[in-house]
Amino acid sequence: MDHFIYKNGALFAEDVAISEIAAAVGTPFYVYSTATLLRHFQAFDDALDGMEHLVCYAMKANSNQAVLRTLAQAGAGMDVVSGGEYLRAKAAGVPGERIVFSGVGKTAEEITLALEGGIRQFNVESEPEMVVLDAVARKLGVVAPITIRVNPDVDAKTHAKIATGKSENKFGIPIARAREVYQLAASMSGLKIIGIDVHIGSQLTDLAPFEQAYQKVAELCGILRADGHDIMRLDLGGGLGIPYEKGNTAPPSPVEYGAMVQKTLGHLDCEIEIEPGRLIAGNAGLMVSEVIYVKSGEGRDFLILDGAMNDLIRPAMYEAHHDIVAVIEPAVGVDQQPYDIVGPVCESGDTFAKQRMMPPLAAGDLVAFRSAGAYGAVMASEYNSRPLIPEVLVHGDQFAVIRPRPTFDEMINRDTIPEWL
Repeated sequence: MDHFIYKNGALFAEDVAISEIAAAVGTPFYVYSTATLLRHFQAFDDALDGMEHLVCYAMKANSNQAVLRTLAQAGAGMDVVSGGEYLRAKAAGVPGERIVFSGVGKTAEEITLALEGGIRQFNVESEPEMVVLDAVARKLGVVAPITIRVNPDVDAKTHAKIATGKSENKFGIPIARAREVYQLAASMSGLKIIGIDVHIGSQLTDLAPFEQAYQKVAELCGILRADGHDIMRLDLGGGLGIPYEKGNTAPPSPVEYGAMVQKTLGHLDCEIEIEPGRLIAGNAGLMVSEVIYVKSGEGRDFLILDGAMNDLIRPAMYEAHHDIVAVIEPAVGVDQQPYDIVGPVCESGDTFAKQRMMPPLAAGDLVAFRSAGAYGAVMASEYNSRPLIPEVLVHGDQFAVIRPRPTFDEMINRDTIPEWL
């Protein structure tokens, strides 16, 4: 459920009309609903009720500090994958003891940053990383808490570019080698083993791959405990999917996911961490764009928008579907017609949808891309020297710009000309 609904024929974000925001900030822009963010976080938190747990928001999905602070104030931890994300989390007021550091390529500089600033744990991805982490921790005179990410070789049955738990993926260590890698970690004085980490992919719409992976983790937990390791925390990653297309069968709910976790891992008496990103932020955001032109082509009509692939790259990168709706609801009985919905970037890939059924639209009309709160603004670029678009947060009947659109001068002045030119 989200809080973007039609009232008297106009699309609202909570109690603010989308057209009001467009008039104030210009198009295109992203808009997020505070109520939806909190509802989705609370759904996960409630789903693990009865188990010691922490919901760590995967901030790679949407790392705006206002979003982070909204969730942190509700009790969320943060899952970061870079030094920059770590600093963003800290700037948003998240204490180090609620920050988990994931990612396959942590540098010595990033490790130092987290050890000095405070960290809940590092999710270690490889033996070379473990060696560097141990050396940095000993140099600083501290002990780094770690889980080790195991790759369970489970097919998440998701898009190839967001699958992470198969043997050919770059993530984690093969689960078959876990005992020897944990033994190596136990020999390093700069490290303290506290648990196991696993994450098999993103946008999963079936609980079976999760359950298969978690059963392997449960077996491994028993083996490692028998080897003398103090396994007290299981980091299960994220990945539960969202419905991008209206009418699709809804993916499993957080309640169903939580029941599966309890059934599969509850007997181990471990603290549970989960790291949802998309399910918290995805349906909490829209991208709003204006029609520039309606163009008639050979056998098809085009809606040319002022939003482009650099603003929302998921359709170009993943062939991803986003429902696109008119901000002013069409009158009952109005016939829809097919449009190719495209942006102004000089790439054929700058296409959001082909032959999408929409009500008749004209230049100046507004459309909204649903389910755009995750992997939208964070993946945007200034390709074609197009400014990053504003982000707006709504709270009840209030809204605020939480990232402004840069001016062309601000963009251009970031370049420097060498003195010899």
